[in-house]
Amino acid sequence: MRVHLCAVGRLRSGPERDLIDDYVTRFNRTGRALGLGPFAEIEVEDRKGGGMEAEGLLLSRAVPAGALTVVMDERGRTLTSPEFAEQLAKWRDGGRQDVAFCIGGADGLAPSFRQNADFALSFGAMVWPHMLVRVMLAEQLYRAASILAGSPYHRE
Repeated sequence: MRVHLCAVGRLRSGPERDLIDDYVTRFNRTGRALGLGPFAEIEVEDRKGGGMEAEGLLLSRAVPAGALTVVMDERGRTLTSPEFAEQLAKWRDGGRQDVAFCIGGADGLAPSFRQNADFALSFGAMVWPHMLVRVMLAEQLYRAASILAGSPYHRE
């Protein structure tokens, strides 16, 4: 199952980019044997200032056709790391070819985009900067692959 990160905004070089690149490399290496990956990152930017609705339209175009759409939203479901790994495995085993994790801009995701998603995932009730959500998602994807592979990276 291919994994896509569709995000509003550009992440420039720096510590967040380095962390994401490291976790994505690990995820791709570990996930390959499990039928997870590769990981692809798609960044969109609303240069015309159309707000959340325009960003939502750009994100919807970035999501591959037929992909399961997961929005990262503080109102979504909170899962433990093992539950997240299990959910990924269910989507994969259910025949999904693609899953797209979507992160909105500074104002969040357009309500219409959020409502059309297949799943809403939260990293807690707090609002996180989009660059940190990217890092946390990349790490949790690697952790999920490690859990599914039976590797000692995740300790309960």
